[in-house]
Order: sequence, then structure tokens, then C-alpha cells
Amino acid sequence: MADAETSISRTLSADVVVVGSGIAGLFVALQASERGASALIVTKGAVDEANTRYAQGGIAAAIDEHDSPEQHLRDTIEAGAGLVDEEAARVLCTEAPGRVADLVRYGVRFDTDGGSISLGREGAHAGRRVLRARGDQTGLEIELSLSSLVQRHGITVIEHAPVERILVEDGRAVGVETLVRGGKTLRCESPSVVLATGGAGRLYRFTTNIESATGDGIALAFRAGAEVRDMEFTQFHPTAMHRPDAPVFLISEAVRGEGAVLLDTSGERFMPTVHPLAELAPRDVVARAMVEQMRETGADHVYLDVSQHDADWLATRFPNIYRTCMESGIDMARDPIPVSPAAHYTMGGVRTNTWGETTLPGLHAVGEVTSTGVHGANRLASNSLLESVVFARRLSDRLFGDETAEEPPAPSPGAHTLPPAGGVASPAPPTREEVQRLMWEQVGIERDADGLADATERLAAYESALPPTTSLEDHELRSVVTCGRLAATAALLREESRGAHYRRDFPEQREAWRRHLVFRAGE
Repeated sequence: MADAETSISRTLSADVVVVGSGIAGLFVALQASERGASALIVTKGAVDEANTRYAQGGIAAAIDEHDSPEQHLRDTIEAGAGLVDEEAARVLCTEAPGRVADLVRYGVRFDTDGGSISLGREGAHAGRRVLRARGDQTGLEIELSLSSLVQRHGITVIEHAPVERILVEDGRAVGVETLVRGGKTLRCESPSVVLATGGAGRLYRFTTNIESATGDGIALAFRAGAEVRDMEFTQFHPTAMHRPDAPVFLISEAVRGEGAVLLDTSGERFMPTVHPLAELAPRDVVARAMVEQMRETGADHVYLDVSQHDADWLATRFPNIYRTCMESGIDMARDPIPVSPAAHYTMGGVRTNTWGETTLPGLHAVGEVTSTGVHGANRLASNSLLESVVFARRLSDRLFGDETAEEPPAPSPGAHTLPPAGGVASPAPPTREEVQRLMWEQVGIERDADGLADATERLAAYESALPPTTSLEDHELRSVVTCGRLAATAALLREESRGAHYRRDFPEQREAWRRHLVFRAGE
């Protein structure tokens, strides 16, 4: 595998340059290699360090004889609160079984029961549809399988090289420019640039995402002139282990799928009175119900109780979660787990069509960095890994297969722009922690006009105070501020509550707002 210091030259070129090394980027590179095209992966960390690695729950696909893509589609649309693009979601659900077969071909070993792939259930799914691996380490199995295969294919990987900008010539993306060790710059040229950089969970103080999930691809695409959509919709996962002096740790929704219940601090169950699906209601419903309970009791957490299962069963089904709980002094078979919501998934991102094409010719995007329309205002559990492989395969078919070309996405009429940076005086550049605290408190699970207006003004001031980018830390801070401005501005504009976007001053869903908010950079 190429190291940035040893492989550096002034310019590298390939048939496709892939930015990011999670499931989406690795899948695109493997598909390109299989079709005889040269692929170059550029990633700001190590090749196997991505959010994919920490995905616990699994990947959704209608492979059971009692299930169907149509039912999967209905569940996806229902969870999305009126903003799901039905065409894109139909592609997602119809092509899911085929992409699972691709992953198996690439060496991913899904858990089995009696010789058949075992299926779990998660929130808002009509039945058992979620494939998993290594119990609760599905993402790790996929990441390691694909990254090792990339190495065996001899695909060039430039590690520890954050992309500073997308190169645009004559209105078309033609490559990227990266920072590499020693303060040097590397130019990677290609007729096809693919963003697969993941989401922006690190906008927030509390998140299940890894440190590097700072929205880089979204910010890069926006600055290059591509359209960005739905940035007000961040999904907050209800059940992150509440450990005040330790990093946030996700308790997979699959635990609730296996019968775990939520209890308030007095030991009373509360979700059955909130939603017919109780603990398996859509994530936005569960997260807000938890926040309401915490507000009423003055607590900073509730409890998740799965003690109806014995220790041996739990250790086998959820080995990583069980081990982590034990390390924190919690025996899942006996003790309820303290949990509270945390930012988890970015539903918005770079606007694409169903072939991974953006509004900037030559620039493509796949995975969480995108807004394909399949998640609407609230993602259905375990559709995220699925989205990555479905649209990565379609993009590969478009670039290197026999798919007939169609028109790329047209610019959106009435797209918004961000006001110029400035506003409230900011005497010094912000720290990432300051931005994350502002986003959590004023652009978090519950929002209102006053908080959002203050956040947009402060973020604009932060942007004007940012120093030139000379390090990874500078690069990520700039991304966080850009994405924060997009999210806060969109949330201020959307005067309703829908899916993961909840306004205390506009608590109802409004038909007039059954539309997307699109942003692109001003002239």
C-alpha cells in the first residue's frame, strides 16, 4: 500500500480518484479495478479508519422469503417523513439483495443460523431484515474485508492526505489537491472525482461518529460549486451509552430489536404511550421522547434494559457491546444501561442523482456525504451501509460499464446561498469544541428561531476568523464551520418540524414545507 511520503510526486493521475476509504470509496475503487480502470484512493487517515468500521447494527436487505423490496420501500418512505425520493428509494430497496451478494463475493462473512444468513430487526422495520457480521461489528467486518481486497488488487492508496480543494477547470472537476506530510501539496488528476468522505457527526459535542467525521466532502463540494441539500436533517441516535468521563459509545438499535426496553430513572417504561412501535419507533421519535423524560426528571440519561436475556446469549449476540459495558462496570444481563441521544448520521449532503452524479460535471459522490433522497428527513435503520454499496455500484456502472448516459442533475431553481462571513466580532479563531458546543445547544435535537439565528450569526463570524489552512486541524475546523453554517441556516429557514428536524416554535409538520432546501456557493 503506497505511503504519502514514498509515493509523492508533483502530480498523479488515474481513471478515477476516490476521496475517502469507507465502504463507499473502497467499493467504487474495487469495481473500477475489476473493470480494468485505474483507481487512486486519497484518504486523510489510515485506509481502514472510517465510520464504516464502527457500524454495529448491519445492512438492510429484503432477502427473507416472507419479505420483499416493496415492503422495505414502504418502511423507508414511512420513516422519511414525507421527503423520501421514491425513485431513489426504489432503486435502493430493489438492488439491495444484489449488493449483499457482491459483499459476500468480496469476502464479507455475514452471521448465519442453521446455514442461512441470520436476520435481525431494528426500529421502523416491519420485520427481520438486517444482516449482521461478528455479532455487533458488521462495519468492522466489511471495512477489513474491502480494505484487504484493495491491497490485494494493488490499488494505490495515499494515506494521511486531506484534500484541500477540488480542482475545477472550465466548469468541470478535473482532480483534487491534497496536503501531505511535510507541508507539501499533491495534485491528483482524473476525469472522474468521487467523494466518499462520510458525514458530519463531529459538528456536535456528543456524537457516535469518529473524530474524523467532520463533513470535509460536503464542504469541499459546496466550495467547488456543487449543490448541497437537506443539511438541517441530522439523525440523533437515541441510545448512546452515557459515560460522563468517557467517549460516547453506541448501543446498537439491534439491542432494542432483540427486546430491550427504555426506562426512566424511576424504572418505569415510557415508550408504549408515545408510539405504537414503542422502542422500535423511528429514531427521531425515540430521541425526543427520551429528551422529554430527561427534562421532566432533571436527569441527564434514561436506562436501556435488556436483562431478559442471559449473559451467554448477550455475549454471543453483542460481543463488543457486552465487553464495553462490562469494562464500564455494567453487566447487561443484570444492570440497565444509562443512555442518552447523540448525533449519529447526516441525512443531507452533496445533491446527487441515482447514478452518483452531482451538479458539478466530473464530480461524483457516494455514501453518507450525499443527499440521494433515500433517507428523507429521517433515515431508516441499517439503510446507510446499503446506500453506500447500491449507489457505489451504480456509479461504477455509469463510469466503467454499459449504462446509457443521461443528463446529470440540473441546477435547482431557487437554491439558497450563505450570507457573506462576518457578523458578530470574533477576536480569535474558534476552537472545534466551541463550534461543537454551539451546534449541540442551538442546532441540536430541539431548536427555535432565537437559538438558530444566534448560531448562524456566530458561525459566520467564526468563518471570517479562520486562519489559512496549514494543518489537518485547520482543514477539519474549516469543514465543521462550513457544514455548521449550512445546517443552522437551513434549520432556521425550515419553519416546521419534520423527521429529525424539530422546532419548538413550529412543532407541527406543514405541507407547505414538504420540499427540500438546496444551497450552493454564491458567485
